[in-house]
Amino acid sequence: MTRIALGLSYDGSAWQGWQTQPHGITVQDCLEAALGQFAGTGISIPTICAGRTDTGVHAAMQVVHLDTDLNRRDESWVRGVNAFLPPSVAVQWAQTVSDDFHARFSARARTYHYLLWRGRVRPALWAGRAGWCFQPLDLDAMRAGARHLLGEQDFSSFRSSQCQAKHPVRTLSRLDIAEHGQFVVFTLHANAFLHHMVRNLLGALLQVGQGREPADWIASLLAARDRRQGAPTFMADGLYLSAVDYPAEFGLPQLDGSDAILGSFSFR
Repeated sequence: MTRIALGLSYDGSAWQGWQTQPHGITVQDCLEAALGQFAGTGISIPTICAGRTDTGVHAAMQVVHLDTDLNRRDESWVRGVNAFLPPSVAVQWAQTVSDDFHARFSARARTYHYLLWRGRVRPALWAGRAGWCFQPLDLDAMRAGARHLLGEQDFSSFRSSQCQAKHPVRTLSRLDIAEHGQFVVFTLHANAFLHHMVRNLLGALLQVGQGREPADWIASLLAARDRRQGAPTFMADGLYLSAVDYPAEFGLPQLDGSDAILGSFSFR
């Protein structure tokens, strides 16, 4: 058996998340069916991903691995599998890896971006691809609140009740908030993320930005370790898995999809 790693991008708007479901309307179901067609068996080939994304969440660089007896060049995996995928899902690269590579457990960190449109009217051209806030935002207050979230923390107050992680402690090493015209771009980098963690963090920071809570409220939420005291989970539309970090020993291609997400800003 040979282990193959794939880099995948997808528009999550039409999909019910990553993880396979009986209804089959997930990115994993779509990819595994395409792999089976490419292999000529028509039987879905199981995959494991770096991080399961929720309904409506996008990926500029999801990483998966699979085991197969099929002997093909790496480039053949890219072009061949893409021939059986819909326009909203595409393999970006493929590479044969050692048996000790694991898309999830070998990953050392993940990066997410969130695109938020600020404007009185919802942005039709970014429907499903960016979040929306029509209230004015105090970004300096949000940055002050974000500083409380950095480092190794117990993120129980930002964890979905359906989260299956064994513990709520994560190390958030970066949370940047930048302006790009009408957009606010959030960049979050951590060793791993809990279920709904990014969207719950966004919900809390927006409470601060709208003046409903002070920046120090974020520290109080962390200390409470109680999801019931947090803000509502923010919409999925603008959330993108953009990078996965692996040890250099695996020799994987560039795994940062940030340019694909932020490239449109270069035209301003």
